[in-house]
Amino acid sequence: IQELLRVMRTIDDRIVHELNTTIPTASFVGKVDPGQTCKQLYESLMDAHTNRERIIKNCIAQTSSVVKTLREEREKAQDDVALLKQLRKEQTKLKLMQSELNVEEVVNDRSWKVLS
Repeated sequence: IQELLRVMRTIDDRIVHELNTTIPTASFVGKVDPGQTCKQLYESLMDAHTNRERIIKNCIAQTSSVVKTLREEREKAQDDVALLKQLRKEQTKLKLMQSELNVEEVVNDRSWKVLS
């Protein structure tokens, strides 16, 4: 998932470049509509942010469900070491996904500031 998010954050990573290529130089003023191009960039950012947030929240929901199930199983079989390891692994995964929401907020804020 982290690799997928990295690829999906390309538009945010390249926001300055996108803006520099969106706003026409004096020689291209008549050939490019900067308002329309900025609008398209804005919509692309909105779509990217919405999609990434949906993916992250979906992963959090799925992982939370797995953690809940494993906790219930752990209550019944407290001596099962393999079950405990799996529970710890899923809890770590859940924490990573929750931290991705924070990363997403920082990335989004930076992009909107640059776009503004």
